Amino acid sequence: MKNYPDTLFEEMKLLAKFPVESQLGGIKVHKDADPSVLAAAKSLYDKGLTTNPDGGYLTDSGFETVDHLNHVLVTLG
Repeated sequence: MKNYPDTLFEEMKLLAKFPVESQLGGIKVHKDADPSVLAAAKSLYDKGLTTNPDGGYLTDSGFETVDHLNHVLVTLG
């Protein structure tokens, strides 16, 4: 069984908050947010999924990743 780091789930939760209707919608993670959320936002940026280390907009790759994540969440939910 594969172990997934808790940070991965924080990233998934944050990705799920992005609007999917359009790539023109983004989110802002405030500097006083929980450290795990700040780390997730930075990690998504480092992976090229978002445009800013504090959220911003999804990149093309990020938008595709959110689409896949939403399919998983609908299937499991």
